[in-house]
Amino acid sequence: MISSQTKRRFALATALRGLLMLIAGLYAIIFPADALTVLVLFGGVLLIIDGVLGLWSLTFGGGKSGNYWFDIIANAASLLLGVLFFIQPFIATIFTATLLGTLVGLAALVVGAMQIVVVVRERESYARIWPVVLSGISYVLLGLVFLFFPLLTATLGMIIGGVMLVVFAIGLFGWAWRLYQSSKA
Repeated sequence: MISSQTKRRFALATALRGLLMLIAGLYAIIFPADALTVLVLFGGVLLIIDGVLGLWSLTFGGGKSGNYWFDIIANAASLLLGVLFFIQPFIATIFTATLLGTLVGLAALVVGAMQIVVVVRERESYARIWPVVLSGISYVLLGLVFLFFPLLTATLGMIIGGVMLVVFAIGLFGWAWRLYQSSKA
């Protein structure tokens, strides 16, 4: 049995999580480019931590594998890349958004082209091919948008992510309220 005081603490912690998500979501909606830069900086922090811990484990922690020099180079590169993200966060954001946009765009182009080729080649197996062809064309167009406008798609992705955070925050507030109400009973 959970005490009412513990339930109140859970409710408070859940409401605090909701508040942080609401703030982050609103920030991403209102300032999507800045939020993208912050996200890249957090990625830089993770790269620095990963590089430092990897090098530490190789040096002092006994974390040696069969690829010692590869591990040294990989961890040093992680550390260096994380530091570079902090030196030039704007350039890192553009590079990261462009790279990810290009990868997503290429994947969408390949998927769309494959759908179109397969459905045209196997058209006698389908009752109607136009829905699959339309889907393939949509993928191709989406891929082109990602390839030609990577920063715009990254910005829109931040806005969509912000909306999702706000919705999730509202759910957390509801859960916190239910926890609080159950602590009174």
